[in-house]
Amino acid sequence: MSESAPGTIALKQWNATALWAWDIQADVCSICRNLVMVPCLDCTGKPNCDCTISWGECMHAFHTHCLQRWLKIRSACPVDNTPWQLKRVCSPNEQ
Repeated sequence: MSESAPGTIALKQWNATALWAWDIQADVCSICRNLVMVPCLDCTGKPNCDCTISWGECMHAFHTHCLQRWLKIRSACPVDNTPWQLKRVCSPNEQ
């Protein structure tokens, strides 16, 4: 290592830290209060139930079965009350 000029700072060690998260604002379905990654209450106990996740343009995610029941009553997002616009539907493994 060469000598540094007076008043300079030498970096001797650097430890990088990373943080990750799913691209959703909540990990719980606010309709049934179950985690989005586990089956909804309708699918719990059903071995071959395809429990998908519906994402809105607002980036809120819900179990598709829960959201279908909700949209029969209101056509707004259950979290922020904006008009519901479906962005995509996927399985919990496709996040």
